[in-house]
Formats: sequence, C-alpha cells, structure tokens
Amino acid sequence: MQRLLIVDGHAYAYRAFYAIRSLNSPTGRPTNAIYGFVKMLAKMRAALKPTHLIVVWDGGLSEKRQAALPDYKAQRPEMPTDLGSQLDEIGRYLVAAGIASFCEDGVEADDYIGRVAIEAQARGLAVVIASSDKDFMQLVGPGIGLLNPNDKSESVWTAAQVEAKTGVRPDQIIDWLSLLGDAVDNIPGVPGVGPKTATGLLVQFGSIDEIYRRIAEVRPERIQQALIKSEVEVRRNQALVRLDASVGKGIDWEALAERPADLNGLAGLYREWGFRSLLAEVLTLTQRQPELI
Repeated sequence: MQRLLIVDGHAYAYRAFYAIRSLNSPTGRPTNAIYGFVKMLAKMRAALKPTHLIVVWDGGLSEKRQAALPDYKAQRPEMPTDLGSQLDEIGRYLVAAGIASFCEDGVEADDYIGRVAIEAQARGLAVVIASSDKDFMQLVGPGIGLLNPNDKSESVWTAAQVEAKTGVRPDQIIDWLSLLGDAVDNIPGVPGVGPKTATGLLVQFGSIDEIYRRIAEVRPERIQQALIKSEVEVRRNQALVRLDASVGKGIDWEALAERPADLNGLAGLYREWGFRSLLAEVLTLTQRQPELI
C-alpha cells in the first residue's frame, strides 16, 4: 500500500532545536535544529517507509480564528533567533533531499495537514501525521494514523490509542477540546471542567449538542451552571478547534512521491554545515550510485 507521511515542520524544528543544545557550522552559525531535523526525519522514513512525503510549515494565523477570538495564540513567545535563522537552511535541505514542503501566508500548518490527510485518504493512501499536536486526534481513523514524538513507544496511533489517551473517540475530540480549551492556543475552556470531567460528559451524553439539549441532567450543579454560562464560548471553541480542510492551494501528488535526492547537493550542504557523519554517508552513496553524481 502507498503511504503518505505528513510532517509538522515547525513542531519538529522546535523539537530538534531544544533536543540538541549546541551545534555550530565551521563558520559559527547555529546548526542544531538542522541536524536534529535531518536525523529525526531520516528515522521516521526508515521506520515507516513512505512512498509519499511532505513537510508542512505554518504560514501565519487564520484570520477566521483571530476574528472569532482576538487572543488566539497571542501568548506564544517569539521564535528564538537561532532557530529562525535555521528554517531556511532546513528548506535547502528538503530541496536537495527531494522532499516536498508547503508554506502559504495565512495558512496554519494544522489546517493544510488536515486537507492533505483527508484528500490522501480519499485517494487510497495510508496516512501518517507526525506531530505532537492533540488537534490531529480528530482525524485519526481508518487510513489515518498519528505518530506522536512524545510517545516513547514510537507507535502509530489508531482510534484505540486516542480513546485510551483521552477516554473519547476521535469523532468526539473536537467536542472534548472545546470543553477543555487549549492553553497552548490560548483558547479558554469551561471553568472547572478538566479532562476527566469532559470525558465523563461525552461518555454520558455523546456530544456537546446533546449535553446542552439535556443540560438539566448534568451533575453536579456547579458543572451544569458553568456549562450554561459558557455555551457561547464552547460553540465558538468548536469552530476554533475544527481543522479547516478548505485552505491552501491544490495538492501536487506527483511532487509528494518519493524521488531521488540530489546527492551532490546534500554533500555540499553537509560540508557547509560541518555534518561529517552525514557527509560520509552521502559520499558512500555517490560511490555506489555513480549515475546520481
């Protein structure tokens, strides 16, 4: 079966940056995020053996979400300068490696990842989304799995793992997150409702619509009253949390297919960055595959 690996670019760049605290090129430029990103991506490709691959980057915040909640993601700190300076270099690596990437102004990576995953599933590809973002749990199901780098088992999550983690099904994740809110995205939830309470409500009632239809049955009363007072915010949260698969330009499926890397280009980059072990691997490949030199 053909398999598409979709990588949340900024998530892995940040992860690589903080995993390797100090690494510099021969000229003194920081390269820790580049090196970590290259190694992480290589490990995923070796384990999953995708036939198609794309790295998706954030292009800014959704205007619709900002209009609905002006403080949406407003608390996020600026990207560290030493990380920002490495993103273009990671882009150079992806070009040389023959790996597709996507970034568009005003398009959040989560939304475009959702679009690619849904369209790929419809085309019969098995999809793996590599990200620690809990929003992607709403997509998990037949044909779409989630590789969470925070999960030390390194397994691809199915609906069973999502339910084991949250207590609710993937199709209930939007409602679950709407009740909880999301501190990472600066989305406030229902006061007093934590993960256990949100799960209990959805197990009992099935959905937010049903919770509010049967609000008189909610116990304890303090949760009932909190839900009543927060209904407008909860409904807004559903729109904020739901991935928008209508965004971005059309998908060039041929560009996503695995294709040979520019080994000379990679060798040049690895020399520039001082990645001696990776350079040695590429030089070995050029000797074995002279037609690619």
